Amino acid sequence: MSSTPIRSSRIIGSGHYYPDRVLSNADLEKIVDTSDEWITTRTGIKERRIVDESQACSDLAFEAAKRAMEMAGVDAKDLDAVIVGTISGDMQFPATAVLVQDRIGATNAVAFDLSAACSGFIFGMNVAHGMISSGQMGRILVIGSEVLSKFVDWEDRATCVLFGDGAGAAVVEACPVGEGILATHMKSDGSLADLLCIPGGGSRKPVTDKSFLERQRYIKMQGDGVFKWAIRAMVGSARTVMEAAGVTLEDVGLFVPHQANVRIIDAVADRLGIPVEKLVVNLDRLGNTSSATIPIAFDEVVREGRCKPGDTIVFVGFGGGFTWGSLIFKNVLG
Repeated sequence: MSSTPIRSSRIIGSGHYYPDRVLSNADLEKIVDTSDEWITTRTGIKERRIVDESQACSDLAFEAAKRAMEMAGVDAKDLDAVIVGTISGDMQFPATAVLVQDRIGATNAVAFDLSAACSGFIFGMNVAHGMISSGQMGRILVIGSEVLSKFVDWEDRATCVLFGDGAGAAVVEACPVGEGILATHMKSDGSLADLLCIPGGGSRKPVTDKSFLERQRYIKMQGDGVFKWAIRAMVGSARTVMEAAGVTLEDVGLFVPHQANVRIIDAVADRLGIPVEKLVVNLDRLGNTSSATIPIAFDEVVREGRCKPGDTIVFVGFGGGFTWGSLIFKNVLG
Protein backbone atom coordinates (compact mmCIF):
# COMPACT_ATOMS: atom_id res chain seq x y z
CA MET A 1 0.00 0.00 0.00
CA SER A 2 1.54 3.29 -1.10
CA SER A 3 1.09 6.67 0.51
CA THR A 4 1.66 10.22 -0.61
CA PRO A 5 5.16 11.39 0.40
CA ILE A 6 5.23 14.18 2.95
CA ARG A 7 8.27 15.76 1.32
CA SER A 8 10.92 15.20 -1.34
CA SER A 9 14.72 15.46 -1.40
CA ARG A 10 17.29 17.43 -3.36
CA ILE A 11 21.04 17.40 -4.01
CA ILE A 12 22.62 20.38 -2.26
CA GLY A 13 26.27 19.49 -2.80
CA SER A 14 28.39 17.28 -5.02
CA GLY A 15 32.01 16.22 -5.14
CA HIS A 16 34.36 13.84 -6.90
CA TYR A 17 37.87 12.50 -6.69
CA TYR A 18 40.08 10.29 -8.80
CA PRO A 19 43.75 9.30 -8.50
CA ASP A 20 46.59 11.19 -10.14
CA ARG A 21 48.00 8.22 -12.07
CA VAL A 22 46.86 8.07 -15.69
CA LEU A 23 46.87 4.72 -17.52
CA SER A 24 46.55 5.39 -21.25
CA ASN A 25 45.72 3.01 -24.06
CA ALA A 26 49.35 3.27 -25.13
CA ASP A 27 50.35 2.06 -21.66
CA LEU A 28 47.98 -0.90 -21.99
CA GLU A 29 49.58 -1.85 -25.30
CA LYS A 30 52.67 -2.72 -23.26
CA ILE A 31 50.70 -4.94 -20.86
CA VAL A 32 48.29 -6.95 -23.03
CA ASP A 33 47.72 -7.73 -26.70
CA THR A 34 45.66 -4.68 -27.60
CA SER A 35 45.91 -1.31 -29.34
CA ASP A 36 44.67 2.23 -28.92
CA GLU A 37 42.59 1.85 -32.08
CA TRP A 38 40.95 -1.39 -30.83
CA ILE A 39 40.06 0.08 -27.44
CA THR A 40 38.88 3.45 -28.76
CA THR A 41 36.74 1.96 -31.54
CA ARG A 42 35.00 -0.54 -29.25
CA THR A 43 34.68 1.48 -26.05
CA GLY A 44 35.44 5.16 -26.61
CA ILE A 45 37.98 5.04 -23.76
CA LYS A 46 41.38 6.71 -24.20
CA GLU A 47 42.66 6.64 -20.61
CA ARG A 48 41.65 5.86 -17.04
CA ARG A 49 42.85 6.73 -13.52
CA ILE A 50 44.44 4.08 -11.30
CA VAL A 51 45.12 4.13 -7.55
CA ASP A 52 48.54 3.50 -6.09
CA GLU A 53 49.16 0.53 -3.81
CA SER A 54 48.43 2.52 -0.65
CA GLN A 55 44.98 3.78 -1.71
CA ALA A 56 41.74 1.99 -0.92
CA CYS A 57 38.05 2.56 -1.63
CA SER A 58 37.46 4.59 1.54
CA ASP A 59 40.31 6.97 0.67
CA LEU A 60 38.65 7.96 -2.59
CA ALA A 61 35.22 8.13 -0.95
CA PHE A 62 36.58 10.40 1.79
CA GLU A 63 37.97 12.92 -0.69
CA ALA A 64 34.74 13.03 -2.72
CA ALA A 65 32.69 13.36 0.47
CA LYS A 66 34.76 16.30 1.71
CA ARG A 67 34.17 18.19 -1.53
CA ALA A 68 30.44 17.46 -1.55
CA MET A 69 30.01 18.61 2.05
CA GLU A 70 32.06 21.73 1.38
CA MET A 71 29.83 22.66 -1.57
CA ALA A 72 26.72 21.96 0.51
CA GLY A 73 28.03 23.93 3.47
CA VAL A 74 27.19 20.97 5.71
CA ASP A 75 29.05 19.76 8.78
CA ALA A 76 29.52 15.99 9.03
CA LYS A 77 27.80 15.98 12.43
CA ASP A 78 24.61 17.14 10.70
CA LEU A 79 24.39 14.00 8.55
CA ASP A 80 21.78 11.39 9.46
CA ALA A 81 23.24 8.66 7.22
CA VAL A 82 26.23 7.78 5.05
CA ILE A 83 25.52 5.38 2.19
CA VAL A 84 28.36 4.01 0.07
CA GLY A 85 27.61 2.17 -3.17
CA THR A 86 30.58 -0.07 -3.91
CA ILE A 87 31.72 -3.55 -4.96
CA SER A 88 35.37 -2.87 -4.15
CA GLY A 89 35.25 -1.91 -0.50
CA ASP A 90 38.27 -1.84 1.79
CA MET A 91 37.42 -5.28 3.21
CA GLN A 92 34.63 -7.88 3.43
CA PHE A 93 33.46 -6.20 6.62
CA PRO A 94 32.98 -3.78 8.18
CA ALA A 95 31.27 -1.66 5.56
CA THR A 96 33.39 0.95 3.83
CA ALA A 97 30.71 3.47 4.83
CA VAL A 98 31.56 3.17 8.53
CA LEU A 99 35.21 3.88 7.75
CA VAL A 100 34.17 7.01 5.86
CA GLN A 101 31.75 7.96 8.64
CA ASP A 102 34.54 7.81 11.21
CA ARG A 103 37.04 9.68 9.06
CA ILE A 104 34.74 12.59 8.24
CA GLY A 105 33.42 12.74 11.82
CA ALA A 106 29.77 11.96 11.06
CA THR A 107 29.17 10.88 14.66
CA ASN A 108 25.37 11.13 14.43
CA ALA A 109 24.98 9.17 11.21
CA VAL A 110 24.10 5.55 10.55
CA ALA A 111 26.43 4.14 7.87
CA PHE A 112 26.12 1.20 5.51
CA ASP A 113 27.23 -0.07 2.11
CA LEU A 114 24.97 -0.88 -0.81
CA SER A 115 26.01 -3.51 -3.37
CA ALA A 116 24.45 -3.00 -6.80
CA ALA A 117 27.61 -2.87 -8.92
CA CYS A 118 27.53 0.03 -11.39
CA SER A 119 23.99 0.93 -10.26
CA GLY A 120 25.24 1.49 -6.71
CA PHE A 121 24.99 5.28 -6.68
CA ILE A 122 21.56 5.28 -8.36
CA PHE A 123 20.26 2.74 -5.83
CA GLY A 124 21.86 4.68 -2.98
CA MET A 125 20.20 7.91 -4.11
CA ASN A 126 16.84 6.18 -4.39
CA VAL A 127 17.19 4.70 -0.90
CA ALA A 128 18.21 8.09 0.51
CA HIS A 129 15.24 9.73 -1.23
CA GLY A 130 12.87 7.19 0.29
CA MET A 131 14.26 7.65 3.80
CA ILE A 132 14.04 11.41 3.55
CA SER A 133 10.63 11.47 1.87
CA SER A 134 9.17 9.27 4.61
CA GLY A 135 10.37 11.66 7.28
CA GLN A 136 12.86 9.24 8.85
CA MET A 137 15.89 11.37 8.06
CA GLY A 138 16.69 14.88 6.96
CA ARG A 139 20.17 14.85 5.42
CA ILE A 140 22.14 11.98 3.85
CA LEU A 141 25.54 11.63 2.19
CA VAL A 142 25.50 9.23 -0.79
CA ILE A 143 28.78 8.06 -2.29
CA GLY A 144 29.77 5.85 -5.21
CA SER A 145 33.39 4.73 -4.82
CA GLU A 146 35.40 2.05 -6.63
CA VAL A 147 38.96 0.78 -6.97
CA LEU A 148 38.27 -1.80 -9.66
CA SER A 149 41.90 -1.78 -10.80
CA LYS A 150 42.53 -4.16 -7.88
CA PHE A 151 39.84 -6.55 -9.17
CA VAL A 152 40.74 -6.47 -12.85
CA ASP A 153 42.55 -9.34 -14.56
CA TRP A 154 45.39 -7.54 -16.27
CA GLU A 155 45.86 -10.56 -18.55
CA ASP A 156 42.29 -10.31 -19.90
CA ARG A 157 42.29 -7.70 -22.65
CA ALA A 158 38.49 -7.80 -22.92
CA THR A 159 37.98 -6.39 -19.42
CA CYS A 160 41.19 -4.74 -18.24
CA VAL A 161 40.84 -1.92 -20.78
CA LEU A 162 37.43 -0.90 -19.44
CA PHE A 163 37.77 0.01 -15.79
CA GLY A 164 39.22 2.86 -13.77
CA ASP A 165 39.17 4.12 -10.18
CA GLY A 166 37.29 7.06 -8.70
CA ALA A 167 34.59 8.31 -6.35
CA GLY A 168 31.67 10.71 -6.50
CA ALA A 169 29.40 11.98 -3.75
CA ALA A 170 26.21 13.93 -3.17
CA VAL A 171 24.65 15.50 -0.08
CA VAL A 172 20.88 15.07 -0.16
CA GLU A 173 18.43 16.90 2.10
CA ALA A 174 14.68 17.31 2.53
CA CYS A 175 12.70 19.75 0.39
CA PRO A 176 9.03 20.35 -0.51
CA VAL A 177 7.28 17.88 -2.82
CA GLY A 178 7.58 19.04 -6.44
CA GLU A 179 11.11 20.28 -5.93
CA GLY A 180 14.31 18.22 -6.06
CA ILE A 181 13.78 14.56 -6.99
CA LEU A 182 10.62 14.12 -9.05
CA ALA A 183 10.67 10.33 -9.61
CA THR A 184 12.89 7.28 -9.16
CA HIS A 185 13.11 3.79 -10.68
CA MET A 186 15.00 0.60 -9.76
CA LYS A 187 14.96 -2.92 -11.23
CA SER A 188 16.93 -6.18 -10.92
CA ASP A 189 17.10 -9.52 -12.72
CA GLY A 190 19.19 -12.16 -10.98
CA SER A 191 18.83 -14.61 -13.87
CA LEU A 192 21.45 -12.47 -15.65
CA ALA A 193 24.00 -12.58 -12.81
CA ASP A 194 26.58 -14.52 -14.82
CA LEU A 195 26.84 -11.78 -17.43
CA LEU A 196 28.99 -9.63 -15.18
CA CYS A 197 30.40 -10.77 -11.86
CA ILE A 198 33.39 -11.58 -9.66
CA PRO A 199 32.79 -15.29 -9.03
CA GLY A 200 35.47 -15.86 -6.39
CA GLY A 201 36.05 -14.55 -2.89
CA GLY A 202 32.58 -15.13 -1.46
CA SER A 203 30.97 -18.07 0.35
CA ARG A 204 30.17 -19.82 -2.96
CA LYS A 205 33.78 -19.87 -4.10
CA PRO A 206 35.98 -18.80 -1.20
CA VAL A 207 39.62 -17.97 -1.72
CA THR A 208 41.59 -21.20 -2.12
CA ASP A 209 44.73 -22.18 -3.98
CA LYS A 210 42.50 -23.59 -6.73
CA SER A 211 40.29 -20.50 -7.12
CA PHE A 212 43.38 -18.29 -6.98
CA LEU A 213 45.02 -20.16 -9.84
CA GLU A 214 41.75 -20.07 -11.80
CA ARG A 215 41.73 -16.25 -11.41
CA GLN A 216 38.22 -16.35 -9.94
CA ARG A 217 38.90 -13.22 -7.88
CA TYR A 218 38.73 -11.02 -10.97
CA ILE A 219 35.91 -9.43 -12.96
CA LYS A 220 34.34 -11.76 -15.52
CA MET A 221 32.12 -10.37 -18.26
CA GLN A 222 30.11 -11.65 -21.21
CA GLY A 223 30.38 -8.50 -23.30
CA ASP A 224 27.72 -9.16 -25.93
CA GLY A 225 25.08 -10.03 -23.34
CA VAL A 226 25.87 -7.01 -21.20
CA PHE A 227 25.76 -4.72 -24.24
CA LYS A 228 22.27 -5.81 -25.31
CA TRP A 229 20.75 -5.76 -21.85
CA ALA A 230 22.35 -2.46 -20.91
CA ILE A 231 20.76 -0.63 -23.82
CA ARG A 232 17.35 -2.17 -23.23
CA ALA A 233 17.47 -1.53 -19.49
CA MET A 234 18.64 2.09 -19.69
CA VAL A 235 16.17 3.05 -22.40
CA GLY A 236 13.27 1.47 -20.51
CA SER A 237 14.25 2.98 -17.17
CA ALA A 238 14.71 6.48 -18.57
CA ARG A 239 11.30 6.33 -20.24
CA THR A 240 9.68 5.02 -17.06
CA VAL A 241 11.10 7.72 -14.81
CA MET A 242 10.26 10.56 -17.22
CA GLU A 243 6.70 9.30 -17.57
CA ALA A 244 6.36 9.02 -13.78
CA ALA A 245 7.54 12.61 -13.40
CA GLY A 246 5.33 13.88 -16.22
CA VAL A 247 8.39 15.15 -18.04
CA THR A 248 9.08 15.08 -21.79
CA LEU A 249 12.44 14.88 -23.54
CA GLU A 250 12.19 18.57 -24.38
CA ASP A 251 11.95 19.40 -20.67
CA VAL A 252 15.22 17.63 -19.81
CA GLY A 253 18.36 19.72 -19.69
CA LEU A 254 20.97 16.99 -19.22
CA PHE A 255 21.17 13.20 -19.32
CA VAL A 256 23.90 11.70 -17.16
CA PRO A 257 24.23 8.02 -18.14
CA HIS A 258 26.46 5.35 -16.64
CA GLN A 259 29.84 5.59 -18.36
CA ALA A 260 30.55 2.02 -19.49
CA ASN A 261 30.91 2.12 -23.25
CA VAL A 262 30.39 4.94 -25.72
CA ARG A 263 28.52 2.60 -28.07
CA ILE A 264 26.00 1.87 -25.32
CA ILE A 265 25.59 5.57 -24.58
CA ASP A 266 25.16 6.38 -28.28
CA ALA A 267 22.59 3.59 -28.75
CA VAL A 268 20.59 4.75 -25.72
CA ALA A 269 20.69 8.36 -26.91
CA ASP A 270 19.61 7.33 -30.40
CA ARG A 271 16.63 5.29 -29.17
CA LEU A 272 15.48 8.01 -26.80
CA GLY A 273 16.17 10.83 -29.25
CA ILE A 274 18.59 12.64 -26.95
CA PRO A 275 20.63 15.31 -28.76
CA VAL A 276 24.38 15.23 -28.19
CA GLU A 277 24.37 18.60 -26.40
CA LYS A 278 22.22 17.09 -23.63
CA LEU A 279 24.52 14.11 -23.03
CA VAL A 280 27.23 14.05 -20.38
CA VAL A 281 30.16 11.83 -21.39
CA ASN A 282 33.57 11.59 -19.69
CA LEU A 283 34.53 7.92 -20.08
CA ASP A 284 37.14 8.83 -22.69
CA ARG A 285 39.19 10.28 -19.78
CA LEU A 286 38.15 8.02 -16.90
CA GLY A 287 36.87 4.72 -18.24
CA ASN A 288 34.21 2.82 -16.30
CA THR A 289 34.43 3.66 -12.59
CA SER A 290 31.31 1.58 -11.84
CA SER A 291 29.16 3.16 -9.10
CA ALA A 292 31.24 6.35 -9.29
CA THR A 293 30.63 7.23 -12.96
CA ILE A 294 27.37 9.14 -12.56
CA PRO A 295 28.28 11.24 -9.49
CA ILE A 296 31.69 12.08 -10.97
CA ALA A 297 30.15 13.14 -14.28
CA PHE A 298 27.47 15.19 -12.52
CA ASP A 299 29.92 17.00 -10.27
CA GLU A 300 32.12 17.82 -13.25
CA VAL A 301 29.27 19.51 -15.15
CA VAL A 302 28.19 21.36 -12.00
CA ARG A 303 31.68 22.75 -11.48
CA GLU A 304 32.05 23.54 -15.17
CA GLY A 305 28.82 25.56 -15.09
CA ARG A 306 27.20 23.33 -17.69
CA CYS A 307 24.03 22.87 -15.62
CA LYS A 308 22.02 25.62 -13.97
CA PRO A 309 19.59 25.85 -11.06
CA GLY A 310 16.15 24.79 -12.28
CA ASP A 311 17.47 22.41 -14.95
CA THR A 312 15.77 19.02 -15.10
CA ILE A 313 18.38 16.25 -15.00
CA VAL A 314 18.14 12.49 -15.55
CA PHE A 315 20.54 9.92 -14.08
CA VAL A 316 20.32 6.43 -15.61
CA GLY A 317 22.56 3.41 -15.13
CA PHE A 318 22.97 -0.35 -15.13
CA GLY A 319 25.28 -2.86 -13.51
CA GLY A 320 26.07 -6.47 -12.72
CA GLY A 321 23.31 -8.30 -10.96
CA PHE A 322 21.73 -7.46 -13.36
CA THR A 323 20.64 -4.10 -11.88
CA TRP A 324 19.41 -0.89 -13.44
CA GLY A 325 17.65 2.29 -12.47
CA SER A 326 17.21 6.01 -12.86
CA LEU A 327 16.08 9.20 -11.19
CA ILE A 328 14.93 12.58 -12.40
CA PHE A 329 15.29 15.81 -10.47
CA LYS A 330 15.23 19.58 -10.53
CA ASN A 331 18.78 20.82 -10.05
CA VAL A 332 19.54 23.49 -7.44
CA LEU A 333 23.31 23.62 -7.96
CA GLY A 334 25.25 25.93 -10.23
